[in-house]
Formats: sequence, C-alpha cells, structure tokens
Amino acid sequence: MKARDHQPAPRERTGASAQAQSRTFTVSADDAGRRLDVFLAAQLPELSRTRVQELVREGRVRVDRHAARASHRVAAGEEIEIEILARPALTAEAENIPLDILYQDDDVVVVNKAAGMVVHASAGHARGTLVNALLHRLAALPSTPGDSLRPGIVHRLDRGTSGVLVVARTDSAHRKLAEQFRARTVKKTYLALLEGVLKPDSGSIQLPITRDKFRRVRMTARAGAGRNARTDWRILWRGARNTLVEIELHTGRTHQIRAHFAALGRPVVGDTLYGAAARPRAGIRSLEPLGRPFLHAARIGFEHPVSGERVEYHAPVPPDLRKFIASVALTEPDASKARAAIDAALEAFL
Repeated sequence: MKARDHQPAPRERTGASAQAQSRTFTVSADDAGRRLDVFLAAQLPELSRTRVQELVREGRVRVDRHAARASHRVAAGEEIEIEILARPALTAEAENIPLDILYQDDDVVVVNKAAGMVVHASAGHARGTLVNALLHRLAALPSTPGDSLRPGIVHRLDRGTSGVLVVARTDSAHRKLAEQFRARTVKKTYLALLEGVLKPDSGSIQLPITRDKFRRVRMTARAGAGRNARTDWRILWRGARNTLVEIELHTGRTHQIRAHFAALGRPVVGDTLYGAAARPRAGIRSLEPLGRPFLHAARIGFEHPVSGERVEYHAPVPPDLRKFIASVALTEPDASKARAAIDAALEAFL
C-alpha cells in the first residue's frame, strides 16, 4: 500500500506535443522489496507493466530523484515519481528489413518469419515488424477496415515463433483467405520440442482457452472455461527428457499450442512464460538457453484465393532449432542413436 499519492495538475514537457502527468508515491513497509515496475503497475492499474517498463527506460521514473532500473527493489520511505506520457499513435511504416520470401504472386505472399520478429505494430513494438518489411518490399498491402496496423494480415505467429505465414496482397485475396481461416480449412502444421515425455504416440487436446486472470500476458487452458480450441499431435521422437512432436492446429487461439501443452505439464522447451526452464537441464548438465520457444510453423496449406488450387508451402527448420536439438541428442544415454532418430524425424521438415 502506498503511504502518499498526490497528483499535481498536468504540465507541459519541454518539446513535447502532449501533456505529461506526474504522480508521486512513497513506498510503505508493506511494499518494500518489490520490483519497481511491479510496484508502479500495482499503484497505476490503468498502466500495463510493459508500459511502466517503457517509461522507466525513457527516464520518466525516478527514485529519490535518481534514475533507476525496472528491476530496482524499492525500500520503505523511498519517494517514487513517474511522468506518464501517452504513447505516440502507432502506424505501419515501410522499413528496409530482410525477409525470407517463400512464394509471391499478385495475390498472396508467403513468408518464412524469423523468430524475434513481431508480425505487426503493437504497444512497445512499433518498429521492425513483418508488416513494415512487407510495405517496403511490396509498396502496398490491402487495408483492413478500422485497423491500419495490420494490412494484409489474416493470421499471426507469436514473436518467438518462426515459420511460414501467408499474407494477402489484395482486398479480394484478404477476404477469401479470412473466410478459409474462419471455416478452418487452412491446414497449419507446427514442430515443437516439449519438456518431459509424452506417453501416447498421438493425441488431441481439446481444452478451452482463456486469458490467465493472474498473469494477463498469457493464456490458460486450466480454467475450464473460454473459447473452444483443438490441438492434435503425434510424436516424432521420444527422448529420455524431451519429446519432439508434430502438431496440427484446428483452431487458432492466442498462444494455443503453448497453453495446451503447458496444461499437460509438458511446456514447449524455452517457453519460460508457460513454465519451461530458463536454462534447460539434461541430468547434471545445463544446456545453453535457446532464448525462445522451440516452436516452428513448418507448413501451411490453403486454397489459392484466385485459382482455387490447393497449395502448400514449407518453411525449413531454422539453424537455431537444429543446433539446439543436436545438443539435446548429445545428452541422451545413446547419443548416436538419438541423433540418427532425430535426423530421420526432421528429414521431412528440412
């Protein structure tokens, strides 16, 4: 609980086009030891923790009149001042960013998205997006009514997920592709490495998904409520501590694969948001952190929006995932046998 909170009249920042609102809090004994960003997010429910972190990075948060990191542990009696400035309006702007184009014609473009790239602009991610890269490459994309940040986008991949993604180049193509996604006739195949061992050789997860009420940045399939979701899987390789699976999505809920396997107690390797180890271990050995979920969109199949032909496109497994799973194989009781089995399992995805 904060001991003091006053809100002076909004004041103009020099050189700013918008007003900055200053808020000051004094840390109580009950709040001592909390991270600075967590403390401020609790005091200011209208701000997300991500937005608080942005303000910290911009130097708009001071602890006893000194700049501090978001990870700073607050102490009783410290005075925390924060200047709250509205984010500038987000726009989709062309940027010269390398892209791996798998296919393109006048109606669609199929991209192999790199891990770490955000599909479209959102809070905290205005630059370096796939949309910005496509606008530079293609000059124009069809607009989505009421949503200028996602031109041509009919589906998305999470920032940490690599792989194949289709984008519409015309309004007609956008409409027809969107209809296929709604009708669930688009075939989406993923590859994932899971923590732990799955016993059945195949299965289907049909747990509803909703937003996690305790951690709003993630979803959950443990609440017993939410939107229906179906994830089918089959095992490609089963190791002593990990399972490599091929996944087919029948619905496209936010974080669906990640939430579904976390609900089984088998999170995707590297997916720390959903409970995976930050530094995977193999017996007494620690593996180098992957730095992102071991999740790759390997194939997508759909009807071409103009020709009507059924088409399928493949994105090969990227080097970081191949390198990581090779290091996993080395920790197996019979490393050479494991490596041969993994190579055989991945052959169709390379």
